[in-house]
Amino acid sequence: MPENSSLENLLTETRSFPPSPEFAAQANAKAAMYDEARADRLAFWAEQANDLLTWKTPFTQTLDWSDAPVARWFADGTLNAAYNAVDRHVEAGLGDRVAIHFEGEPGDTRTVTYADLQRDVSRAANAIAALGVESGDRVVIYLPMLVESVVAMLACARLGAPHSVVFGGFSADALRSRIADAEAKLVITADGGYRRGAPSALKPAVDEALEGEGAESVQHVLVVRRTGQDTAWTEGRDVWWDDALESADVRHEPVWVEAEHPLYILYTSGTTGKPKGILHTTGGYLTQAAFTHKNVFDLKAETDVYWCTADIGWVTGHSYVVYGPLINGATQLIYEGTPDTPHRGRWWELIEKYKVSILYTAPTAIRTCMKWGEDIPAKFDLSSLRVLGSVGEPINPEAWMWYRRVIGGDKAPIVDTWWQTETGAIMISPLPGVTATKPGSAQVPLPGIVADVVDDEAHSVPDGGGGYLVLSEPWPSMLRGIWGDLERYKDTYWSRFPGIYFAGDGAKKDDDGDIWLLGRVDDVMNVSGHRLSTTEIESALVSHEIVAEAAVVGAADETTGQAVVAFVILRGEHADKAATEDGSAEVQTALRNHVAKEIGPIAKPRRILVVPELPKTRSGKIMRRLLRDVAENRTVGDATTLADSSVMDLISAGLAGPAASSED
Repeated sequence: MPENSSLENLLTETRSFPPSPEFAAQANAKAAMYDEARADRLAFWAEQANDLLTWKTPFTQTLDWSDAPVARWFADGTLNAAYNAVDRHVEAGLGDRVAIHFEGEPGDTRTVTYADLQRDVSRAANAIAALGVESGDRVVIYLPMLVESVVAMLACARLGAPHSVVFGGFSADALRSRIADAEAKLVITADGGYRRGAPSALKPAVDEALEGEGAESVQHVLVVRRTGQDTAWTEGRDVWWDDALESADVRHEPVWVEAEHPLYILYTSGTTGKPKGILHTTGGYLTQAAFTHKNVFDLKAETDVYWCTADIGWVTGHSYVVYGPLINGATQLIYEGTPDTPHRGRWWELIEKYKVSILYTAPTAIRTCMKWGEDIPAKFDLSSLRVLGSVGEPINPEAWMWYRRVIGGDKAPIVDTWWQTETGAIMISPLPGVTATKPGSAQVPLPGIVADVVDDEAHSVPDGGGGYLVLSEPWPSMLRGIWGDLERYKDTYWSRFPGIYFAGDGAKKDDDGDIWLLGRVDDVMNVSGHRLSTTEIESALVSHEIVAEAAVVGAADETTGQAVVAFVILRGEHADKAATEDGSAEVQTALRNHVAKEIGPIAKPRRILVVPELPKTRSGKIMRRLLRDVAENRTVGDATTLADSSVMDLISAGLAGPAASSED
């Protein structure tokens, strides 16, 4: 069991909501789909690949697992991701269908049809190729949530150039490390974006990242005009996006690639401190992204308006903003801004305006809206909503019930989805026309997916038991490795239980055998649905001149799921200063801002506690479990394995001082 099973209250959850007969009758996925997949899993996935994608060269082999743990799905087939997401819909006569309703934070709007998208993606592909990018070259994308962000990703895919999207909130240092690891040839960014009512610059972070060592591979920077703010310019390197596209041909022949050709690298935090470049390839990934999008959300492409609130900087934005919806020919909403700008009803206003019928968002956002009060969504007509989705972390039953009642009008089924950057697409989720949903449970593996909860010896736990979530059979959208580091891939995901993928999450089965997620069992924190490495944040803190040592834990937080809490030991000459109230506040502010600069605002500790020592085992390992007890104001657990058990008394005695609260 994980050390911190903070969801024990789920044991008592008995509420269940079967689909209405009307919903079940019209649903894309029926109960028979489970039997079909169980009877012949590989034939099931081959059928999905043929039904949902258009292949230039049909595949003849579904799965090659001979080089496990590296899978090859549909490997002898060829296709192109952008063609599947755009061109084939135009060729089928759907060019006038709206692909994207864009709403900027200031209220500017744009409607993009599939024909518009085909023209823009083709132009962008020609423009990027003119800058020297060829199939196999890597492109880093550092953009806000714009139509151009989607176009940039698809243009790279059209060329067979793997993209690596870096969240626009990450710092120059974080951006540089990702550029360097991918050896990117091109960076696509913007002058800035709008956030909380004001323009926020992006280009300066790119300029700073490219000044440092390790970014020498970048030859050009393509810059989208968004805010119009003054932008520093490097002649010969920097190119305006609109200038490049204006002169580019509107026709472009897609580069047909093998199914196992790399589609993208997406960096996620690693427990060693160095970000991991998660590698996804083309055919299998697109198959599962499209299959899950169509069936988990019961998509009716002709009539639904779909909205996934995720940023493209995260995997949810890849699979359920760009690839899944567009492959399925969906009409979707993309919104640039935050839920509370210019007012706290902004999301519900957009749902009413665009008649959104499917909403996919994070428990953090749901809990925040709960905190603001149900009178806010009550001002808007949300009757168009027919399916609600949850993603990023386990959702607590109270938030689930609020989501169903207040947002879904007590009628829209909720699909609580479990998956990861590494899995590429949804793995465990109810099917809305089949499953009797339970508040807070992801419930069952999807058809074609084999997941289980096991004990330390990899034995399946009985119903009612808890342990580790594992995946025991390969799946189409699985990661193919860590970019440039196959051994790290094997060590990270396949060494805990030989031959079985360990997801790093604790889970349990209820008495019906349904799966409930219990959070991470390693030292990766889940803050607002974003996985952050304790080691990366500790490294950032220790890089500040006043810090001698640091330990970071995730503490339960009712809004963000987990909040970052840091314990720091200051260098001798600074320790006395932190003993005063003013000095303590100054230290905390300086360190929080330093972490924001080194990693990004998302990683800023909610609290920084100055301590005289850290609890360590005799081998020198920091006992974060004990620090988590302190951070969550619990009685400190067993400290007998510490080299010095009096350390916890010192820490507890020294924590009467002020604690910083997050501004973000």
